[in-house]
Amino acid sequence: MTRVRYFAAAEDAAGRAEEQRGEATLGELRTALASEYPGLGGILPRCAVLVDGERRDDDAPLAGAQTVDVLPPFAGG
Repeated sequence: MTRVRYFAAAEDAAGRAEEQRGEATLGELRTALASEYPGLGGILPRCAVLVDGERRDDDAPLAGAQTVDVLPPFAGG
């Protein structure tokens, strides 16, 4: 299981700050999240998704990953 943390608008769209997930790859996780949380599906393509602190491609395996962070674009500076 991988801990998925949602921040700002992603947290609002998912209705939670974090959860445990069991998808095998980042792409599978993205697909599942978009399906389960339609509001998140609308912003997910613009979100930075980090696996253990690093950007990864959708084919990245999640086995052994500790944390996936879903970070929407932030305004301000």
